[in-house]
Amino acid sequence: MLKYTRILLKLSGEALAGDQGYGLDPTVIQFISKQVQEVYELGVSVGIVVGGGNIFRGVSDAAKGMDRSTADYMGMLATVINSLSLQDALEKLGLPVRVQSAITMPQVAEPFIYRKAIRHLEKGRIVIFAGGTGNPYFTTDTAAALRASEIKADVLLKATNVDGVYTADPKKDPTATKFETLSYMQALNMGLKVMDAAAISLCMENKLPIVVFKLQEEGNIKKLVLGEPVGTMVA
Repeated sequence: MLKYTRILLKLSGEALAGDQGYGLDPTVIQFISKQVQEVYELGVSVGIVVGGGNIFRGVSDAAKGMDRSTADYMGMLATVINSLSLQDALEKLGLPVRVQSAITMPQVAEPFIYRKAIRHLEKGRIVIFAGGTGNPYFTTDTAAALRASEIKADVLLKATNVDGVYTADPKKDPTATKFETLSYMQALNMGLKVMDAAAISLCMENKLPIVVFKLQEEGNIKKLVLGEPVGTMVA
């Protein structure tokens, strides 16, 4: 029995880079695609937002001295590259996929049109939302919260390299403890690295639960849609 029938999966650009830390790792992209295939075949409607940090990040050292808007637009273009690579991997598994970009580039992706996105999902297609929000000064976390709200997703699944939200960085602080559940206000007030404040606030306003989970553990996305306790729930 499915707990969630429509999900928005938020992937960081770094997730696609694997251990190399930059660029694209085909093995990792294939691994992610198979996790998506598992839940798609259960009948789950899937939207995906992917970051661009493996190629370019607007607030990175590489962007120092650069106009913030220009740097952010470069980051948005990086998300399009990542989205196309994920689309290709998913299509190789025989899945129907569409990429919609908030920055119009009709040769490579559809423009983001809300009603068309909903129609794709209703037709059983996976939709990858590229280009962030289409505006500088907003992260892809905020883009994920926005698109999840627009497509009326049941949950926003935030994939990370740790198995939930902790009181501190568990890699640096051995006394850090994991939260099983958190309220939106706790996440905001405690300054926890769940998502940025704009994204959490948008989810809170739309009563959209966030689950922070470890991407690298095989089967986690499937467990989540089936209602098994994985990661940290923010609601």
